[in-house]
Amino acid sequence: MNFIDQAEVTVLAGKGGDGRISFHKEKFISKGGPDGGDGGNGGDVILKASFNQNSLAAYRYSKYLAAKPGQPGSTNNKHGKSGDSLIVAVPVGTEVIDDQGIVIADLTANEQAIVIAKGGKGGFGNAHFVSSKRQAPNFADKGEPGEEKKIKFELKMLADIGLVGLPNAGKSTLLKVISNAKPKVADYPFTTLQPSVGVVDIDKSTSLLFADIPGLIEGAAEGKGLGHDFLRHIERTSVIVHLIDAYSDDPVLAYLTVRKELEAYKKELIKRPEVIAITKCEGLDQDMTNDIVANLRKVVKPKTTPILAISAFSKSGIDDLIRTVQKAKHQLSLKKAKKTKPELYEYRLESDERAWKIEQQAKGVYIITGDQINRFALRTDFKNDQAVARLLDILKKRGVMHALIRKGLKPGDKILFKDAGEIVY
Repeated sequence: MNFIDQAEVTVLAGKGGDGRISFHKEKFISKGGPDGGDGGNGGDVILKASFNQNSLAAYRYSKYLAAKPGQPGSTNNKHGKSGDSLIVAVPVGTEVIDDQGIVIADLTANEQAIVIAKGGKGGFGNAHFVSSKRQAPNFADKGEPGEEKKIKFELKMLADIGLVGLPNAGKSTLLKVISNAKPKVADYPFTTLQPSVGVVDIDKSTSLLFADIPGLIEGAAEGKGLGHDFLRHIERTSVIVHLIDAYSDDPVLAYLTVRKELEAYKKELIKRPEVIAITKCEGLDQDMTNDIVANLRKVVKPKTTPILAISAFSKSGIDDLIRTVQKAKHQLSLKKAKKTKPELYEYRLESDERAWKIEQQAKGVYIITGDQINRFALRTDFKNDQAVARLLDILKKRGVMHALIRKGLKPGDKILFKDAGEIVY
């Protein structure tokens, strides 16, 4: 399966079922009352994070995700069946971004779920509207439409340790030696075409998750090479292990190049705890290794940053590297624990759904907007005079009609409702 870490989809919750217009009919009973049942609710679209998913490839071509609609009401006051919700499985670590670029969900735990689009409510059948003044209502509600949203999935891997470096620095080889991962290894640039993750067991009760980020080159943050597609996967890592090929023309330049790209992508990344590993040292004598370390010390900040010489081929220095990385991760965890404060909840006043507004679009044409008013309008069958009369009655009770008359509403003028219909007064 191809590794896909971004996808754009449209989600559509199910429409509510229409209410039923029906009158009881039974042998030997000449005048049966209204018995139209309510429609069922539409299904929700639910996003659920799962460790069983490791890519967004399933949504590369499935761009439209829709839940089932509710069924219409039936006779004898029978309620319509609610539509089945659609559960959309995404990898753990998936961010959900709306069409305004705002992150509306961050699914970072297995089985974590969120309703991303709410199904429409079913319409009331005519039995619902029976009253002392309206004993035989000949109208019913339509079901409400389900929510529709255009969203973007963006996968950011959850790993403790991120391996970075120029192409062929030895990241995949190291990951293969220390973990259960099986990344592709070869002696040419851009061997790694997708991030790889491996579990490194420290002891019986401790393990670390390492992520191999495809090689970065100069200009990666601006879109050059392959690394720019995968820089996002290092955002969640706690510690960065920077691998430098001992045989590169200039190890210091190699180090500075990658650091520059990390900073250009997100400045916070260069503040992460870092461990530097000089790779492929099996063919170097101690003096040559010491020279590389000394030159790096001149540019590496802070000065306490560990710089180690390792060889994945001979496995020399590997245990020391793992212990150093574990210590850096542990120290960071302690530091975060000390800074943890009681969570401060921000309470925000929700908009008043009963509020409404009138705008005059043209002479004799008025538009009414407002969450609750729009919902009533969407449920109204504008071809049914009794249903329209009920909507006018609701507008009167909420003071809308009084406001319209004060604005100059006259017989023959139009009252419009967004995405619903219109009334000729």
